Amino acid sequence: MATGRDDLLTVAVTGPTGDIGRSFMRALERSGQVGRIIGMARRPPDTEKLGWKRAEYRQGDVLHRPSVDALVEGADILVHLAFIIFGGPEETRAVNLEGSRNAFEAAVEAGVGRIVYTSSVAAYGFHSDNPDLLTEAVEPIGTTDFYYSAQKAELEGLLSEVVEGSPTEAYVFRPCIVAGPDALMLVESLVEALTLDGRLSRLCRLARRVPLIRPVLPDPGVPLQLVHHDDVAAALRSAVLGRGRPGVYNLAGEGRITIRQLGAELGWHSVPVPRAAADAAGELVSRLPLMPARAAWVHAFRTPVLMDCTKARRELSWRPKRDSAATLHETAIAARRAGLV
Repeated sequence: MATGRDDLLTVAVTGPTGDIGRSFMRALERSGQVGRIIGMARRPPDTEKLGWKRAEYRQGDVLHRPSVDALVEGADILVHLAFIIFGGPEETRAVNLEGSRNAFEAAVEAGVGRIVYTSSVAAYGFHSDNPDLLTEAVEPIGTTDFYYSAQKAELEGLLSEVVEGSPTEAYVFRPCIVAGPDALMLVESLVEALTLDGRLSRLCRLARRVPLIRPVLPDPGVPLQLVHHDDVAAALRSAVLGRGRPGVYNLAGEGRITIRQLGAELGWHSVPVPRAAADAAGELVSRLPLMPARAAWVHAFRTPVLMDCTKARRELSWRPKRDSAATLHETAIAARRAGLV
């Protein structure tokens, strides 16, 4: 493994400007054990707005192998965060599968000592026979008709294949729904899933003045976990610094929330519905030929997918600073400021 400048770590990052990437870059900059930070993105970021003081920007695309090779040259660690969540199956497969393969293979061939990769709770799949609490020992098999889920499961297998037999270590993190002021995907997904065309955002603005027409969320009673983007960033930084053992780690904030709590924080109404009704609605949405990508996240509200995070706490000494309810509260405040609700 390369030692980096002044025996400090050199960390290469793909996707440094995404929901997790922004928090992670801030966390890296606060680490005295990290010397050089190189973030690769397709477009130049506003480094002043992002608060980058030490990080360097490198223009590049994970689909362009020479760019990835240049990024990892001389790096001790690759943190792979570049991933498309919303988009068509073909576009997401190209970036997520081919781009990730480029990143993993380039890192191994360059002798990078450690790969840190963010997978997702979606890799487990949204299956009715899932255990009440998912541990890292449960095989990630994804959900076929939710391509984000299927791709996350496939990528974990790909990473294992690429690093097998090499000295490169791999840390894989499976966060639950990531939320917080810098990660509003939860609210954006609900807006699109409820309307399928985004008109709810205008309705929500009107609803501030006319409470009786606030959106109504169907509540099938499925509990959810949230994790704050800063807490995910802290776990990733632990892996960068080599804490714990390489392997897979679940990440979720303490406690659970309900759709009722979610609606209340957003200023929306909720109404209890039978689980069967939610399943039927989710099945209908999944079969729509032009289904908006965000609407596919309806799967997360149909089937409980709850994770046990004992391993991260034990091996990484990871202690999330915010529980699910606090993360939801911060997210709702940011969503209102952004005009989403």
